Amino acid sequence: MTTFRAIYSSRPFGFDAGVLNTILLDARRANARDDITGALICRNDIYLQWLEGPEDKVRAALARIERDDRHIDLVLHVAEPVPDRQFGDWAMLHDPAVSWLWSPEEVASGAVGRAAPAEVAAIFTRLRDAAVASKRGGKA
Repeated sequence: MTTFRAIYSSRPFGFDAGVLNTILLDARRANARDDITGALICRNDIYLQWLEGPEDKVRAALARIERDDRHIDLVLHVAEPVPDRQFGDWAMLHDPAVSWLWSPEEVASGAVGRAAPAEVAAIFTRLRDAAVASKRGGKA
């Protein structure tokens, strides 16, 4: 079966720890049900999410997210078939957008919209590699 990958960004509406926890709980439940894996990078000014799985399920998840009033201005950066999953071990890996992501000023000035698809994907590759190294006790 072909794996489909989608990466989107959006602006949070009403972001706080409770909203984030609800989003993560909902995503992990739905993703486990729909055979979707991925990662969510978030902070009060940006959601950046990688979803992978069956194309119909990933597109359905994107449609739900787009209707979700906790997301504003959803932009799809990548939507394509890929040979393999990159986040197969995680229904939804979460990262609180550490300093290597765009600064709040860069986000406000439109850096996310100007980013090339490969640049956006590279952020998640770095996140995945760090998570794998952490699972192995810091050994990459």
